[in-house]
Amino acid sequence: MSCGEQHETDCSEVLDHLYEYLDKEMPEGDCAKFQVHFDECSPCLEKYGLEQAVKKLVKRCCGQDDVPTDLRAKVMGRIDTIRSGEDVPEQPVLDAGDEGRPTSLEGANPPGS
Repeated sequence: MSCGEQHETDCSEVLDHLYEYLDKEMPEGDCAKFQVHFDECSPCLEKYGLEQAVKKLVKRCCGQDDVPTDLRAKVMGRIDTIRSGEDVPEQPVLDAGDEGRPTSLEGANPPGS
């Protein structure tokens, strides 16, 4: 997406790193560049507002769930592996109520079937 205007920070760069900005996980200098971009670019500002609203909704609806303490480290490690270009082995789907034992989705029937 691009608004067609020239900006110091390209729209694609802003949108590629939008969640890092929303989660305050980027250096202060980059945050300032993004803020300048949002001040200049209404399509990106609109996208930012939409994603911010979705994040708030998810937090309100799902923010009370207990999350395993090591989950963030596992997710970030997997992201780093993917970014580095390494092959990532398939992981089994886990059911939180199943104490970490893998479950299979094969043959599962959707509700009401």
